Parts: sequence; C-alpha cells; structure tokens
Amino acid sequence: MNGDALRTRLAAGETVVLAGCFDALSARLATAAGFESLFLSGYCTAATLLGLPDFGYLTQTEMADAARRVCSTVPGAAVVVDGDTGYGNALNTIRTVELYEHAGAAGIFLEDQVWPKKCGHMAGKRVVPREDWLAKLQAAVDHRDRLFVTARTDARAAVGLDEACERARMAADIGVDAIFVEAPESVDDMEAIAKATPGCVRVANMIEGGRTPLRTPAELHDLGFDLIVSPLTGLLAAARQMQQAYAVLHAQGTLRDHLDLVTSFDEFGAIIDLDRHYALEARYAQPDPQPQPDRDG
Repeated sequence: MNGDALRTRLAAGETVVLAGCFDALSARLATAAGFESLFLSGYCTAATLLGLPDFGYLTQTEMADAARRVCSTVPGAAVVVDGDTGYGNALNTIRTVELYEHAGAAGIFLEDQVWPKKCGHMAGKRVVPREDWLAKLQAAVDHRDRLFVTARTDARAAVGLDEACERARMAADIGVDAIFVEAPESVDDMEAIAKATPGCVRVANMIEGGRTPLRTPAELHDLGFDLIVSPLTGLLAAARQMQQAYAVLHAQGTLRDHLDLVTSFDEFGAIIDLDRHYALEARYAQPDPQPQPDRDG
C-alpha cells in the first residue's frame, strides 16, 4: 500500500496509530490484531537482526531488505519504514527513498541526527546543521513517487525546543507530509510544538518508559498530534515473554507445567496461515506413482 492511504486517512481527520514491527511475523501479528498501518522500527530491527542497540549499526540495505519482507507479508497494510538519516547525504537519501518504495513501503521517517545516530529517547544525541537536513528532505520530496515523507528532528534534546520547532516549520515549508519533533518531555512541550507548527500533521512517539509522557490517541489528538507511533511495544512484550520462558526452561528443562507461557503449536500454525499452505501443497501434488509390473513374473 502506498502513502496515499495515510494521506487520505489523516486528511479526513482520523488519528492514525502505527504499530511497531520488526519482521514478517510481528507484522502478521499486528495486522491480525486489527492494525492497518505499521511502523518498521530501526531500533527494533537492529535489536532483532543484529542483537545491537540503535547506534547506527544497521545499514540502508539491511533495512530495505527487512521492509521488503514485511511489506510482502502484509500487502494490505501501510508500512512506514524508519529511514534514520537517509544513510548519508542527499544523494544517499534519494537511493534510500527508491529502495523503500521498491520494497513496498508507504512512508519514511528522515531525521537530522549526526551519524551514527541514536534512538531518539537515548542520551548523547547531536544534530547536523539545518541546511544539511533540509537538503535531504528536499531530495526525498523531489524524488519520491507516493512515499509519505515525515521530517523528524532530534533538536529538542540536542539544542532546545525553540530550535526543534523552527526546524519543523522549515521542513513543513519544503512539503513533507508530517513533522516529528522527537522526545518532548512534557505535555507543555507538546502544546508548544503544536502551537509553533500550525496546519501540520504532527507525529507523537509513544515509547513505553521513554521521555515523552504516554497518552491515549484521543488525548494526543486533543493536543494536536494525529500520527501516533508505538514503535517498541511488540519488541518489549516479546522480550519479556521470551526471557520468562527461557528462564523456566533453563531451570526445569521443560515447560510441561508452564504451557501458559507459550502459544500452542496449533495456534501458531494459524498465525502463519499453515492451512493455506497445506491447501497449496495439495493443489499441486502429483499422484502417487502406480506400482510397476514385475517384468520377471
């Protein structure tokens, strides 16, 4: 699904929640829960693909490959993909846009951190000069087809709220689809961002345990934020559950008495659409060969 679906929903006044995913399975689970829009998180992908923190280790092509797998698994969903800093200058950003669109992405987030970047809710972030970031955003807007482009600034933590709001306004003037001032630390911050960016679609990043206070979609709408990202929910939930199951397995050698910790084998088959694959196998199966006569008989 392309970015027009997001534009239509937001233009109609809908508050859109993007469920964070990191692979084909998490995307399946999110859409099965009812989500029509997803966010392929760089934080989550670095953690699950590499076992590393969001410190710029993940490459452009690794992220594009992950996007291709997710988008092909849930073709009816609008998948917004984390583009980090565009992975270089404006020319690299153009290639990132092309790779993501070819992968089937509906949108991209592009941020203004110094590379190697960090998760927006971590300490130690730095931002590039405005002009460097704006040039990359301009390149993305100029060379996209229907990709929904979100301009993310991390200047709130690196410089200050006023600088972050000014960057967001300048990005909006370029023609991006949404602006994203990362990691406001209070409702007052969020109100100031909304006041400083009239007429913009604004992103709120809802990270459990992060720097921004958690609010419901209705509360965020009232604050002026209608594109809501919950990027780490699936990852953090999966990590908690796996830690618990592995601990029991290590201690007892079996989960025989703790099957409530896992999805049943048959239930998991339904998640991955096993019956459909059995049907496909049966459709193309060849008949058993007939026994050959005994020529010596």
